[in-house]
Amino acid sequence: QLGLVESGGGLVQPGGALRLSCTASGLTFDRYAVGWFREAAGPERESISCTSSNDGGTVYADSVKGRFTVSRDNAKNTVYLQMNNLKPEDTNVYYCAAGVGYCLGPAFRPLRGDYWGKGTLVTVSS
Repeated sequence: QLGLVESGGGLVQPGGALRLSCTASGLTFDRYAVGWFREAAGPERESISCTSSNDGGTVYADSVKGRFTVSRDNAKNTVYLQMNNLKPEDTNVYYCAAGVGYCLGPAFRPLRGDYWGKGTLVTVSS
């Protein structure tokens, strides 16, 4: 069954860190662009980062630049989102997505066959 599963969310104090995982089944990340998102007030989710399938480079949104880092473990077919110096405004549900597509800045833009996880909740609170 093709799909993505996020994990690693939880409760953390301001200034703390979490590492989210996005594990794929039935597909391999090296063929796809990968994006991380979180819920936003508007109709679209906020794009946090996008990793290109062409060169593996990652672009981050200004709101997380310098604090969040994306990495990948091909052997585990998992992409990670390391989140440091977390702030209360980072509290949200975080999603990963992958597919044939491209990165428009930090936004993943699928062209066809995109896959999404169901999200994992991150709560930053003292």
